[in-house]
Amino acid sequence: MTGLARQRYTFVDYLALEAMSPVRHEYLNGQVWAMAGGTPDHAAIAANLVGLLWGALRNQPCRVFSSDLRVRVKETGLATYPDLTVVCGSLETDPDDSGGNTAINPTLVVEVLSPSTENYDRGEKLAHYKRIPSLHEILLVAQDERLVERWSKTASGWTLEVVRGEARVCLQSVECTLDLAEVYRNPLGG
Repeated sequence: MTGLARQRYTFVDYLALEAMSPVRHEYLNGQVWAMAGGTPDHAAIAANLVGLLWGALRNQPCRVFSSDLRVRVKETGLATYPDLTVVCGSLETDPDDSGGNTAINPTLVVEVLSPSTENYDRGEKLAHYKRIPSLHEILLVAQDERLVERWSKTASGWTLEVVRGEARVCLQSVECTLDLAEVYRNPLGG
């Protein structure tokens, strides 16, 4: 990823840029990067996940957010837009964002992997997410096969479970189970 004009931005400068821009950006260490657009499969999988989680959590004190919600990792400074975020309890926003549009307390974060960002999502971005104190689970969802990587926080650190094919993934942080057949459901065939 290349930063915007190599200019150094404060977080407040970044927020002003985001308010005016039709394109979303990530922010880290004074640098701003435009985020890549998604494919139809990426968008459909993300939409399926929003619907499934909304349905499963509608009677719980949790709220499902689309990729329009900005999340900031306070410890590292990364500000980004996960494909899907779940916050349980009260939504806490970054005190540095006077508009109150940056969440700092996700319970669950989901990223649908894209060929152009897969290494970043599995590496550096995942490492940032793991530093969010409220975060208990991270899902990395492949778009080219039925495969979900579920990272869960335990007392001794983070553990990985890989779920494939027709299996189900159990989300302990929000007490629900997702059927991979539904995550990847395509009523149009293809």
